[in-house]
This record gives sequence, C-alpha cells and structure tokens, in this order.
Amino acid sequence: MSKASSKGTGARTRARELLLQALYQTQIAGHTASELLAQFHQQAAYERVDKDYFDESLAAVCEARDQLEKTIGDFIDRPVSRLDPVELGILLIGTHELESRTDIPYKVIINESINLARRFGSVEGHKYVNACLDAAARSIRTSEVQADDGG
Repeated sequence: MSKASSKGTGARTRARELLLQALYQTQIAGHTASELLAQFHQQAAYERVDKDYFDESLAAVCEARDQLEKTIGDFIDRPVSRLDPVELGILLIGTHELESRTDIPYKVIINESINLARRFGSVEGHKYVNACLDAAARSIRTSEVQADDGG
C-alpha cells in the first residue's frame, strides 16, 4: 500500500476537493494542468491529500476534458456551456472516475460527487449532480449497476 493510500478515504476526499478547486480555476482563468500542478503542490492543503490520485486525476481530466464534456452532454438537459462551473467540475471528476477508475465503486463516486456539490455547489446542485451521474453510471458501468439492482 502506498503512503498516499494508507492515509485512508479522508485523503481521497480532500484530493477531490482540491481537484475541484483546480478544475474551477482552469475554467475561470484557463490555467494548464502543469501550471495547476505546480501551483497546488505549493499549497499546504496538498500535504493532506492523496497526492497520487490528485496528480493523476488532474492531468487525466485536463487532457480528456473535451471527451468528458461530450460524455456529460449525453446525460444532461442543457448544453455543457450552461452548467455552473462548480457543477461542471464535479461532473468532470465523476465522469472521469466512472470511465477510468474502475477500482472505485460507482456508488462511492456518486456519493463523493453529491457531497462535493452540497459543500461547494448551488443549493439544489447536489440533486442535479446525482441525477446526471446516476444516468452516466447506468450507461458506463452497466454490469456493476445491474448487479446492484439485482439484475
């Protein structure tokens, strides 16, 4: 077990929070993944996160952003460009995890995303994030969802 993963789920949750901040910053200010990594590595908060998860996820989400947004577009009721930046960031993280992090159960991904939306998003944003990622999970992780549904 790596040092980062031995910190437990709290370190992963904190990494998602920091990742959301980085994705928000890239949406607002247009920073690149390498600029964000350099900046966030200097923050005290970085010392308390799952560093491997943060570094890998930030690079992956930034690199695959156009494709992730296209996937998100299949599960939302408006153009991606009209999403609140916080909710878009959460959906980018959740969709990335659903597609690429099969080591993380889809229910954990959705729950962590809802918690991010409750903490950082709009008042009812967590309901929207839940509905979008639930639909995404049913498409991306079909067999895992069906197994949980008893079918």
